[in-house]
Amino acid sequence: MSANKISVRQKTVWICTAAMLMAINIVMSSFGVPVPGGHLYLNDVVICLAAIILDPFAAFMVGGVGAFLGDFFFYPTPMFVSLVTHGLQAVVISLISRHALKNHKILASGIGVSVGAAIMVVGYSLGRAFIYSTPEYAWIKLPYQILQAVVGAVLGMVLCWPCGIGKLYNKMIGRKK
Repeated sequence: MSANKISVRQKTVWICTAAMLMAINIVMSSFGVPVPGGHLYLNDVVICLAAIILDPFAAFMVGGVGAFLGDFFFYPTPMFVSLVTHGLQAVVISLISRHALKNHKILASGIGVSVGAAIMVVGYSLGRAFIYSTPEYAWIKLPYQILQAVVGAVLGMVLCWPCGIGKLYNKMIGRKK
């Protein structure tokens, strides 16, 4: 009987965590911090954090679907680029964080967010070149994409490990590590 209660609790915490992080991603992908020549979006912080602590399916929902909905509501032109790019980014981070270097979770998640950052930069550069029909636009935005990816990866790791969100989530679902 207690196994069913734990299972229901784990599922409830999983659903609530994924839903909350998806909502935060929608909000964070809806507006950006103005920087010279464009905007810096902070939704990569949420995507990296979610991908480190959640399984690949939930990470895709938070990263891909959350960014898609944020774009859909406020700036629909790149919404499919966001779905694919952030979805793939989140799945890869989650897989690497969960399965690589099992005894070194922080290092594994660091590798994961690094690979995820590369996926995000390449995905958005190719997506922008396709959507706006000009590779020059993608080149112009490249420094901002790199900055966004680095800030997202670093702050996502900081929130997960030094700030303890990963440990808190694992405790809430009853996972030892």
